[in-house]
Amino acid sequence: MSVREHELALPVDRAAIEVLRAGDVVYLTGEIFATAGLPTHERLLGCIEGREAVPFEMKDGALFHLGSLNEEGADGSLRIVYMNPTTSTRFNKHMPRLIPGLGLRVTGGKGGLSAESAAAMAENGCVYLAFLGGGAQIFTASIRKVTGIGWPEMVSHYRVVRIEVERLGPLTVGIDAHGSSLYDSTAQGASARREDILAQMRAERAVAAGGSVKP
Repeated sequence: MSVREHELALPVDRAAIEVLRAGDVVYLTGEIFATAGLPTHERLLGCIEGREAVPFEMKDGALFHLGSLNEEGADGSLRIVYMNPTTSTRFNKHMPRLIPGLGLRVTGGKGGLSAESAAAMAENGCVYLAFLGGGAQIFTASIRKVTGIGWPEMVSHYRVVRIEVERLGPLTVGIDAHGSSLYDSTAQGASARREDILAQMRAERAVAAGGSVKP
C-alpha cells in the first residue's frame, strides 16, 4: 500500500487533522512554534492556569519539540542555523493538559508521547508528527524566517520561537487523532516477537561457542 501524503497550511482546522492516519506523511506550511525546554512547558502550564499570558496565540497551531543552534543579532533578531527534534517523552506529564489548554492541532518531535497524551489528542483533534532522525539539514531548509521570540529572557533553547516554514517535512503521523499510534504497534510487535528473538540469540551463542542447541 502506497504512503498517503498531505500538504497542510497552518493554522489548521480539526476536519483536516481527522483525515490523517498513523503512518501518513505530512508537509507543513505556515507558522509553527518550537521549544526544547522543560521549564518552558511548566511555564506554559502556568499560562493555562492564569499566572501569565501566553507569548503567542497557538490555537489550531503546531507546537514542536525542537532544539536549535541560533545566531542572535545586535537588534535582538534570531537566525536559526539548524534545528533538530528533541525527545518528546520528556514532556509526557505536560502534553495532556497543553494540548487542550492551548488548542493545539499538531505537536511532535521524536520518540512519541504517552497514552495519556494520545487520549488528549483523540479528544481534542490533534496529531503527533515524528521528525526524521538526522534530518536537521532538510528541516532547516524549510525555514523562511523567525517571526517572533517568546520569553527572550530565557536561555535560547528554552524560548518559544515562532517560525515561518514552507513545506516542513517529510513528517510522519506517529499518533493520529483517532488514538492509533505507531509507537504502540511497534512495541506490541516487538513484545510478541520477544521469545523468538531470545531463542534465536541463544542458538547463535551456542553455535559460536561450539555447543549444540537444546530442542
